[in-house]
Amino acid sequence: MTDVSKEQVLERLRTVRGPDMDGNIVDMGLVSDVFISDGKAYFSITVPAERARELDPMRAAAERVVKEIPGIKAAMVALTADKRAASGPAAARAPNPQPPGRGAAHDHAGHAHAAPGQPPQRAKCGIPGVGAIIAVASGKGGVGKSTTSVNLALALKANGLRVGILDADIYGPSMPRLLKISGRPQQIEGRIIKPMENYGIKVMSMGFLVDEEVAMIWRGPMIQSALMQMLREVAWGELDVLVVDMPPGTGDAQLTMAQQVPLAGAVIVSTPQDLALIDARKGLNMFSKVEVPVLGIVENMSYFIAPDTGNRYDIFGHGGARKEAERIGVPFLGEVPLTMDIRETSDAGTPVVVSNPEGAAAKTYRAIATRVWQELETVQGKGARGAPAIVFE
Repeated sequence: MTDVSKEQVLERLRTVRGPDMDGNIVDMGLVSDVFISDGKAYFSITVPAERARELDPMRAAAERVVKEIPGIKAAMVALTADKRAASGPAAARAPNPQPPGRGAAHDHAGHAHAAPGQPPQRAKCGIPGVGAIIAVASGKGGVGKSTTSVNLALALKANGLRVGILDADIYGPSMPRLLKISGRPQQIEGRIIKPMENYGIKVMSMGFLVDEEVAMIWRGPMIQSALMQMLREVAWGELDVLVVDMPPGTGDAQLTMAQQVPLAGAVIVSTPQDLALIDARKGLNMFSKVEVPVLGIVENMSYFIAPDTGNRYDIFGHGGARKEAERIGVPFLGEVPLTMDIRETSDAGTPVVVSNPEGAAAKTYRAIATRVWQELETVQGKGARGAPAIVFE
């Protein structure tokens, strides 16, 4: 296949007229940086927020002309709204555009967000065939969230459920390595992608679309568009639960998922020490604000049992997550020890739940999965539990 350059894509995009047929979208400065990987082109077009639905044909035209380039198999194009829309002829007819990340962005389906300080205006569309979507989140990186996500998903599968995983960490996708999956997903019809699969669970990750060494340098709107496409344009089939491995922190990508995805609940992962718990509270606060029920907190790396002596060491302290859960009134889901077994099997792509299903760690994850599902059934049966009150001392 012939390699296609960014310049070739931009040259073809110069044939697409701008809003109101003034000039072309490239020379008007409306096209974001173009990213090309494995024959797929990714970029966004900046427009005034209130004209997103009206200008969707322009997005479609840009997608069409790029897909006509020999060597391009697909194009992922989104309409976004940010400060760049405030320049040029198109903006002259659209005064006072909303700032990015505070209600201005539209996806290419033309859905709008609420004004600043107001609840989201758009309806959260469900995913056909998917019974419940659970987010696994953490306030900071390095607490073992992805390892927890994959073992929780496999434990739900071991408990008899049909499970999928969406790896929503655009900058640091882990699922290809954790689940020992390589290759590229296949496009089966239109824009629909067939998810990858291993150990009986379906998986979608940006790590399948770009090489492991590629540095992702996308802006927020591009991340939002990619996440929504990986969620809604994938043939998930019939699933009881879709586990979303959220990016660490509480930034734009996390807020997009919480606001736009019909999350049935969230699981917070933290280590025991105070610094990690401070960041975990930020995640709890975010889900509280968008009215996503918190199903509970997992204390990861809770303690260490020395394999040679059997002595226990509380390396990061112990019990902090349990106390935090009790303090704010959410379930405590369980303690996962820091073990060589979990680390080695994760690095090898053979998570402990499938490689050593009768071991102590696997039993811990299955118990956590059981509690998560019980909490989910409670929430769905009685309506969303009131969001926890976040107290900062």
